Amino acid sequence: MSALRRMEDEGAAAGWLDSILKGDCIAAMEGLPEKSVDLIFADPPYNLQLEGALHRPDQSLVDAVDDEWDRFESFAAYDAFTRAWLLAARRVLKPNGTIWVIGSYHNIFRVGAIMQDLGFWFLNDIIWRKTNPMPNFRGRRFQNAHETLIWASRDREAKGYTFNYEAMKAANDDLQMRSDWLFPICTGKERLRNADGGKVHPTQKPEALLARVLLSSSQPGDVVLDPFFGSGTTGAVAKRLGRHFVGIERDASYIAAAEARIAAVEPLDEASLTPMAAKRSEPRVAFVSLVDSGIVKPGTRLFDRARRWTADVKADGTIAIGQETGSIHRLGARVQGLDACNGWTFWHFEEDGALKPIDELRRIARRSLESVGA
Repeated sequence: MSALRRMEDEGAAAGWLDSILKGDCIAAMEGLPEKSVDLIFADPPYNLQLEGALHRPDQSLVDAVDDEWDRFESFAAYDAFTRAWLLAARRVLKPNGTIWVIGSYHNIFRVGAIMQDLGFWFLNDIIWRKTNPMPNFRGRRFQNAHETLIWASRDREAKGYTFNYEAMKAANDDLQMRSDWLFPICTGKERLRNADGGKVHPTQKPEALLARVLLSSSQPGDVVLDPFFGSGTTGAVAKRLGRHFVGIERDASYIAAAEARIAAVEPLDEASLTPMAAKRSEPRVAFVSLVDSGIVKPGTRLFDRARRWTADVKADGTIAIGQETGSIHRLGARVQGLDACNGWTFWHFEEDGALKPIDELRRIARRSLESVGA
């Protein structure tokens, strides 16, 4: 069954999937099944502690975050709120699930300390560097041009959490994906506007940021929870990428905007969503398996790409050059005078007059093993 079809069936079976739950995030999470969520993305109130209006040099008013939901009477009150929602989140997170929390210097260090106190295990901190940050209008501080994301597993012993390393590396021109990400803040057509042209939500996150989070640390069909759903960026990206979403939001106007936004999203086709396979997750195939299965017959002659050396395949899965016998790797290294060699790419077989790496035969064997396992 395809991931998208399975996702649709699961969504129909569980009424809370692919929906926005109205109400307090702590109470709503307490109503969800235990260990039911693969990934959490949390964008909690930052507790910005703004005092008075902020104006630009031309005296125009800055549309700052001064909403009631971002106000706490003290750091102690904010810490108590943070501890409560993180405990609720930890209960619904699967043992191999992970959580992302985004914040600014106002709150992320307090949140991080509480996460560690509760047993979460940090995997990375990610810096979202903004290409178009808001200036520091008063000129009394450095321009605040980044936000921090904490990525953590449920606990230190968590095994098997999702990290699509190879896909991230391939997307980054075959270099390891770094922990500093460059994205613009949400502007233009992506920014949701109300009837008066104002922002629907003051802290709407860019879809590109959420796409990086979901593509790196979840699989199609996974359940993604956002306990501070806001304008629904997590839900929109999750639907497009073939993931389930669960949003929690208490503001009716945000919910209405998010529902309309998500309804307009068309999921990508399954071929576009299939993640790049991790090499370490592929079935291990030894060269002897190719001989045992008849894919390579004893006596087959192998060549290097330039036909400088030849070797003959033996019935026990070794290869021979004259009187010397060994593995495809050891003999490949010896003829080159090297300490090590990847025999799968060094040795080639001949087909219709052309040389092809024996790694192509290994892929045939892997497909055979995978079909048997299915």
